[in-house]
Amino acid sequence: MTETAHRLKHLTARLGPVPRDVGAALAALPDDELLRLRAIARLRARSLPGGVSWSDLLHEAVARAMAGTRPWPPGVPLVAFLAGIMRSLCDEQWRRRRREEALSSLDAEGARQAHDPERAYAAAEALGAIHRLFASDEAATKVITGLMAGLDAGQIRSHYGLGAVEYDTARRRMRRAMLRHGLAWSWP
Repeated sequence: MTETAHRLKHLTARLGPVPRDVGAALAALPDDELLRLRAIARLRARSLPGGVSWSDLLHEAVARAMAGTRPWPPGVPLVAFLAGIMRSLCDEQWRRRRREEALSSLDAEGARQAHDPERAYAAAEALGAIHRLFASDEAATKVITGLMAGLDAGQIRSHYGLGAVEYDTARRRMRRAMLRHGLAWSWP
């Protein structure tokens, strides 16, 4: 029995009863099929970001199959099923990497823009105009202050004692007034 077969059989024994008996099917796989799974995992993991090894990829695929989070469709061979899970895991890794890169580039762009004196001046003027526009509206002032502090709707309502209807009405009033005065409305 190969080392991979031994590891997979050990994982099968640890996880207990499994949907559609993935564990029994995995334990019954001949060595050549186990070697095929290993080769597929090596091929898939070769260019993965984040240092994911082929054995991690294979074990994660088996664990998800055995946990039932990836149901094994009837009529699909076990090797093909596990290969599909590995492909999906690789896609997930790449999506995560692209999302992280996009966020880091947004952070870099935000940092670059934060040091732009022209943008800072325009933002300060817009903020002053918003404060002047809602100076006499107590609910709107509370909502603006809460948004500037980074609070979400529930936190703003509880912190300032606003009801849900009062909060929503103030937000609608604010949006309409800002659009009427040509100010951008970009708050969540």
